[in-house]
Amino acid sequence: MKRSILLPIIGVSALILAVFLANQLVSSNKTPQRVVAKTVKSVFVHPAENTSIPLVVSSNGRLVARQRVELFSEVQGVLKFTGKAFRSGQTYKKGEVILALDDSEFAASVRSAKSSFLNTLSTSLADIEFDFSSIYPKWEAYVTAYNIDEPTAELPTFESEKERFFISGRGILNAYYNVLNLEARLAKYTIIAPFDGALSLANVTEGSLVRAAQPLGTFIEKGVYEMPVSVPATYAESLRTGKEVVLYSLESETEYKGTLVRINPSIDQTTQTIEVTLSVKGQRLREGQYLTAEIEMETINNVIEIDRSLVLDSQEVFVVREGLLALVPVEVIHYTENTAIVSGVANGEKVLSKTLPGAFKAQPVKIIED
Repeated sequence: MKRSILLPIIGVSALILAVFLANQLVSSNKTPQRVVAKTVKSVFVHPAENTSIPLVVSSNGRLVARQRVELFSEVQGVLKFTGKAFRSGQTYKKGEVILALDDSEFAASVRSAKSSFLNTLSTSLADIEFDFSSIYPKWEAYVTAYNIDEPTAELPTFESEKERFFISGRGILNAYYNVLNLEARLAKYTIIAPFDGALSLANVTEGSLVRAAQPLGTFIEKGVYEMPVSVPATYAESLRTGKEVVLYSLESETEYKGTLVRINPSIDQTTQTIEVTLSVKGQRLREGQYLTAEIEMETINNVIEIDRSLVLDSQEVFVVREGLLALVPVEVIHYTENTAIVSGVANGEKVLSKTLPGAFKAQPVKIIED
């Protein structure tokens, strides 16, 4: 009986002792907690100073020649050599022959028509002298001066309707206008440079048979270009023709002076922008070259310019007040490529000049003056 009572007591005592020893062992193995010292990050700041800043809008565009002519043939013939090879890059002065087609056959037809016209005039002189003796001298002078190798001169002025009817009845007017028509067509065998420029494209070579309406090439003016760019419609009131602009190349950063020459009166419904055309001169410029244009708009008062990365998505910026970060709401007036022009920051506020990763409101910081 005593044994049956003693055994459970001994078991319970052993269990309690084991739990106690286990707790002591765990307590002895606990690692003491380390006290982490709070770090205060250093920040760069600069005092805000509201001022007046000219608003500059940047836009990219591609140069196109101010004057360009697509060359087409209105007649058929073999392309002749004119002293300069008809190749892309070839330059011509105003009035110089760009290309000429073989017109020998058609030129003979023109000479034949002129000869017929002269013959009609000559046979009519006797009748003119007999019926209109007062006007005979001017018609005789016209016939005497007529040269089939030169462009046909204008007919003498009619002094009366009777004279007009007589000349028309003799077939002189019909022959005259037929000659003018043939001379105009003969001139189409030669294409003259309308301005100083160069060939940017040549589709035919000397000796090729050129057919009517065949495209021959492209002739452009060198040194004077235009560049269409898009400007936000919000700046429409600040746009005016004659405004000077600055353009520069993305590769060489060379600056060029340009002028705003045209403003599209309509707004693009998709992008809500206005297309404006800039004119720029430069012998080193080339058609198709990309440039960046900076157009100065209105001047904005009481604003500051900061790095655009400092403006949060919530339209706020960090400032330092009494060693702690604080958020100040701002209104973004304009974004440039690297900066933002904002209003709403009081003068003297210590604005962060460089971003602070992981920054939060009321974070303690140490100021480093920028």
